[in-house]
Amino acid sequence: MSELQVRKIVAGYDGAPVLRGVTFTVPHGNLTAVLGPSGSGKSTLLRVIAGLNRPFEGAVVVDGTVLSGPRVHVAPERRRIGLVPQDAALFPHLDVLANVGFGLPRSQRRARRALDLLDMVGMADYATRMPGELSGGQRHRVALARALATEPDVVLLDEPFSALDAALRADVRAQVRQVLRRAHTTAVLVTHDQDEALSMADQVAVVNEGLLVQVGTPAQIYAEPASRWLAQFVGGALVVPGAWHDGNVVGPLGVVPARLAAGHLPRIGDTVDLVLRPEQLSLGAVGAGGGRGVTAMVRDVAYFGHDAVVTLDLPSCEQPVQARVLGDQHWRPDSEVLVGVRSAGLVFTRP
Repeated sequence: MSELQVRKIVAGYDGAPVLRGVTFTVPHGNLTAVLGPSGSGKSTLLRVIAGLNRPFEGAVVVDGTVLSGPRVHVAPERRRIGLVPQDAALFPHLDVLANVGFGLPRSQRRARRALDLLDMVGMADYATRMPGELSGGQRHRVALARALATEPDVVLLDEPFSALDAALRADVRAQVRQVLRRAHTTAVLVTHDQDEALSMADQVAVVNEGLLVQVGTPAQIYAEPASRWLAQFVGGALVVPGAWHDGNVVGPLGVVPARLAAGHLPRIGDTVDLVLRPEQLSLGAVGAGGGRGVTAMVRDVAYFGHDAVVTLDLPSCEQPVQARVLGDQHWRPDSEVLVGVRSAGLVFTRP
């Protein structure tokens, strides 16, 4: 197991920086997801760690050894870093076993280690198959086995599930996560998919416009986002205005208990932004005994079986809001509902 440190990386192309001072650490045996929208600098960061791009400033360090720095640049093939590319990139003329053993010394290419790795990823029965005979998920598992074959210090996964259909994606994610845990491998997953990052990673590093926005556990990123932008990027937050009154926000949803985001200290009466997750909203029948909340009109219902997303029009809110409810709750468009809030929201002051 190895620790990866990314220290104040400034990097880009033709002298123009894409990354601006990115710093984080991936602990031993940890899977860290680098999450961000398209164009945020994720792929540039992966290329810097792999040694394919040399940073303008900063350093990449693995277990105290500098791989990239002011006067150091270790070639990619000497970094002991494995790469699982987006398209798996298996050699079409080699069978599965030969693909896994490709990076090993010639005498070891069909030896026990390659077979053991195929067994680890659940592909031992496919050792003599050609890549063209495999499904997309199977190809990615073979690519992971190939990346692990040389016992790398770090494995990089470059959006490896983006080409898979939705039904297969969740299964392959779980399989890859299990393999990495069993191998105790330090890994970096680059992705734009919030569900992928939150469900797979021990730690999430969010980048946007070349800057590191926040590093934390998936729970911290979701429940304690560092900014309004991050709250809306991860998890589909509702942002509604209101007036701050010492532990409560008074606004379109009535009086809502709230806590302050780190570094935000409004004064009593200030207009603030209240951030809520869709699952924090509760829906009830109008006129039901003891019901509390504000009345809203159902605009649309998207049913997913296990749950449903209900889009609502609130009388004093300019934008529609969404509530996530259990799938056995049946609400109809154009009906009135009572909207309540289950738990405290998060408050950000306005610029």
